Formats: sequence, structure tokens, C-alpha cells
Amino acid sequence: MKTRFVLIETSHAGNVGAAARALKTMGFDDLVLVRPRWPNVLRKEETIQRASGALDVLGNARVVETLEEALDGISHLCATAMTPRDFGPPTRTPRQHFELLLSGALDVLDAPDEAAPTTDEWAPTPRCNQSGVAFLFGCERFGMSNDDVYRSDVALSIPSNPQFGSLNLGAAIQVVAYEWRQALGGFPVVEHTPAPQRADAAQVAGMLGHWEQALAHIGFLDPAAPKKLMPRLNQLFNRSQLTAEEIHILRGVAKAMLQSTPPKR
Repeated sequence: MKTRFVLIETSHAGNVGAAARALKTMGFDDLVLVRPRWPNVLRKEETIQRASGALDVLGNARVVETLEEALDGISHLCATAMTPRDFGPPTRTPRQHFELLLSGALDVLDAPDEAAPTTDEWAPTPRCNQSGVAFLFGCERFGMSNDDVYRSDVALSIPSNPQFGSLNLGAAIQVVAYEWRQALGGFPVVEHTPAPQRADAAQVAGMLGHWEQALAHIGFLDPAAPKKLMPRLNQLFNRSQLTAEEIHILRGVAKAMLQSTPPKR
């Protein structure tokens, strides 16, 4: 589904760069700025520095004068507004709304209830087969205007500390982008460490034989009355699922014990 992030009247150049970086980390690249404070904000040094590798997103970004231009080709609008309004679209968490949107359940939820009163100012329009979704973010100081919220299908609210719910613009964009990417299926987790190479039975047996010699050398094991020491160690090491590298370490310990001076008897 076409995904667009729209920043309305952004006042800090650094936040534009942070937005570009947030989008790229989640695999999005459609960024539109509506009447930013700096007409050349995409080329400002602070913007480029905060983008930190997402220069391709900045290169694709557009600056427009009206929200109508920014929403060309978009059918579903998600406002990000923390301030309560007297009326308007429903308020949902991003996760809750995205589940409804992608499951098609919004057609039922947003369908007008014939028994319920409606207002002329705002009424939800049921949609299916969305052509694109846009996430709208207001300016840093004043947030989104009422008119922009009223025209949206939902007001997304990020659950946060009730005593301190204000998010930096870049952080809010990152959270919404992450939740939307997860709703779309997410990215697989990439393993950054190689899979451990399990030691085979012969390596474990060789190491146990080495330890048996070392434990006898230091007097911990009595070869004449070994009892169940070695079988218990065998079980211990089997549960540990030793790697080949760990076998080398344990053999090194056994070698050091064998090179030590045996205790006096």
C-alpha cells in the first residue's frame, strides 16, 4: 500500500532530517513537507546531518504549499493529534487502528449508523481498497490544526506516560513508522552473530577423558573409587550443549591442571 508521511509547517530543520532517517529505517521513502519554515530545508546542513545516511529519502522529498497537493493519490488520512477535540474522527492507538484498517473492519466501524444522529461538520466516509495511506504530523509548537484533524479518518494517539506524553517530532514519526511496518508484516530479524558450532560426541568424550586425567592428577578424583563423578560430569556437559570453542577452553583448563604440581599426599 502506498505510504506517505506529511509534515505540516515544520519549524526545525533537524526534525526533517530525523524524519527522513526514521522513514528509511522502516523502509519508507515518501516524505512531503507542507509550508516548512525554511523553503530550502531539504538542503540545510542541519537537515543533512540529522538524516545520517538517509539522503536518498531527502532527495525524493517534496515541498508543497497546500495539504491538498501533499495528499494527491491518498485515500486514507491518519492525523497524529494528542489534544482532544469536541468532535471529529475516532482516536485510536496506531496498533489498534492499523489492525482494523488492514483487516477491512473499518468499513463496518465507519459506516454511518442510521439510528444515530450525525453532524454536518464531520461524518466518517467508509472506504475499502485504499489507494494509499498518509500520516499527518503538525508543527512542533502547535501540533495539528482542527481543520486538518477533522478531514482525517482517525486521530492516532501513541500511548505514553499520562504525566509526560509529549514526544519529539522525530520520535513520534519513528513510532508510527515502526507500528505501520509491523502491521504490514515487518522485517525479519537478522542474526549478527554466527550460529554456534556444536561439539560432536567424539569431541565431548575426548574432553572428558582429558578431564579425568587432570582431576586424578590434582587429587580430586580417586581412580580406585571414582564413584559417579565422571558420569555426572558427562551429563552436565551434555546439558550445556558445548560448542567446539568451549571444548578447546575446557581442554586448556585440563592441560593446565596436568602441568601443575600434584598435591602432597
